[in-house]
Amino acid sequence: MKIAHRGPDAFRFENVNGYTNCCFGFHRLAVVDQLFGMQPIRVKKYPYLWLCYNGEIYNHKKLQHHFEFEYQTKVDGEIILHLYDKGGIEQTVCMLDGVFAFILLDTANKKVFLGRDTYGVRPLFKAVTEDGFLAVCSEAKGLINLKHSMTPFLKVEPFLPGHYEVLDLKPNGKVASVEMVKYHHCRDEPLHALYDSVEKLFPGFEIETVKNNLRILFDNAIKKRLMTDRRIGCLLSGGLDSSLVAAILLKQLKEAQVQYPLQTFAIGMEDSPDLLAARKVANHIGSEHHEVLFNSEEGIQVLDEVIFSLETYDITTVRASVGMYLISKYIRKNTDSVVIFSGEGSDELTQGYIYFHKAPSPEKAEEESERLLKELYLFDVLRADRTTAAHGLELRVPFLDHRFSSYYLSLPPDMRIPKNGIEKHLLRETFEDSNLIPKEILWRPKEAFSDGITSVKNSWFRILQEYIDHQVDDAVMASAAQKFAVNTPKTKEAYYYRQIFERHYPGRADWLPHYWMPRWTSATDPSARTLTHYKAAAKA
Repeated sequence: MKIAHRGPDAFRFENVNGYTNCCFGFHRLAVVDQLFGMQPIRVKKYPYLWLCYNGEIYNHKKLQHHFEFEYQTKVDGEIILHLYDKGGIEQTVCMLDGVFAFILLDTANKKVFLGRDTYGVRPLFKAVTEDGFLAVCSEAKGLINLKHSMTPFLKVEPFLPGHYEVLDLKPNGKVASVEMVKYHHCRDEPLHALYDSVEKLFPGFEIETVKNNLRILFDNAIKKRLMTDRRIGCLLSGGLDSSLVAAILLKQLKEAQVQYPLQTFAIGMEDSPDLLAARKVANHIGSEHHEVLFNSEEGIQVLDEVIFSLETYDITTVRASVGMYLISKYIRKNTDSVVIFSGEGSDELTQGYIYFHKAPSPEKAEEESERLLKELYLFDVLRADRTTAAHGLELRVPFLDHRFSSYYLSLPPDMRIPKNGIEKHLLRETFEDSNLIPKEILWRPKEAFSDGITSVKNSWFRILQEYIDHQVDDAVMASAAQKFAVNTPKTKEAYYYRQIFERHYPGRADWLPHYWMPRWTSATDPSARTLTHYKAAAKA
């Protein structure tokens, strides 16, 4: 019941016959197949399979037709049962084009399987006791208060993205882990590419060829994500990534002859650069644009519920989540848009962070890009999921499309680095002649979301820091290392977030392996606005 916000449309609790202490609970957000979408999903053909999953499998119809599976419902997740029956778990997870976290129970073969998508766009947490009691949940808040006689403090951890786990199921409902397998690396073309309908890409790394391939794949990434019975909206910060997504999305909705106008949403404080830029883009593409204004008091007031929703105390994540949490709240309350597109993942994939200008070599930049992608589930993807799901919205992130991202990562490292002092040069160049978005937006330099929503004169995080300065005593900071041994907070802001986190999740600091920080720089604050490159750009 702790994660009811993720599925406001329906709820079901079900015991597994024959197992005294084995049960599923599910909160539904009805996005595909209004009639038969309840879970756990079970079909007549496989009475011994029980599936609970969260996500969207975009190629479920393609695979159904290709393998001539007989479907009992219109639910995209049903494909998991058929694929598993046909080829086992390894082949199943590799064939899924989409975002997912699932638990599959096979009572015939006495097995339990857990799986999560490549980038961890959909969350999954698990707890296993030494004597084999297993609990899994979309958010950690559903597991931390479980009582177990053997283990007073239940170890709860995120399930790793791009992995699946096989467990043996015993008659008493307990489990034993058999193996944990990494089934996909973001660089590798996914197995399901064999079965999709993307036109054939041209070989070679000639610049026009590459740009053409990127356009084809990005178009396709957005088109496949139109799969829903609910209204689609789009977050629009006025930066490059969300603007490209919004422009192509609007074009695709027209082509699909969708009857409603696309709603785009921007948030900021008065005179923020993001609001002005987003307005320009919305006018250019012709969306029904909504602007949400917030002031520093409102931002500060929601910090507690934001940190509770996020389950992290990472500084940049908390900062950037406030705007996203408030805008999601607005969308839920004032509109009927439920499926929300967004530009997450692009900075990690296309080397969009300002510190990439300081990369010692293209190879080092490539390494860093892959490290960031691997850790997305701890930072930007975590923020994007929790802030939207807290208000019963579903996020779609086309930049993290398997085909688009694996192709981008296959390009020679020196094609992907910043050029002429401009980060994401290749991505900008790709859409240079398309007139999708205004030229000045296409070439607008990177602005971190938490910085862009406030005016340059007084950024949101400065306002935050001034407030926190009065909340946290200097004396307390001196003993921070004794109080918080893991990831000791170095600033009052970090200390303040950590205090809130510990109140909700005592003793769980190890969910965050390290704070998000820029590389190749001596910066002590993760905001891009404190980096020298930003200052130079501001002067120019």
